[in-house]
Amino acid sequence: MTKIISSFLAVATAATVVSCGGPNSQTGAVIGALGGAAAGGIIGHQSGRGLEGAAIGGALGGVGGAVVGDAQDKRNAQYYRDGRYYESERAYRDSRYYRGY
Repeated sequence: MTKIISSFLAVATAATVVSCGGPNSQTGAVIGALGGAAAGGIIGHQSGRGLEGAAIGGALGGVGGAVVGDAQDKRNAQYYRDGRYYESERAYRDSRYYRGY
């Protein structure tokens, strides 16, 4: 019973941490949780504890995916804040390939 409670707390903690953030953070958390749960379920099944492995793998994968996605969100925010996005757009508009649709 304590293992079920601890698994539930791990998933609840991961869901709480993941609920905040930008779009890449949320997407990374979902993909990481699904991949982690699948890998944890496979590894846990080999030792006879598939559900526990899936819960732990899902929690760790979700947190890892959220961290990676958050880093991408911060990089994109810095990119837009510095104006590099608009400079590259202006350079494209001024190029010979832009037709002005």
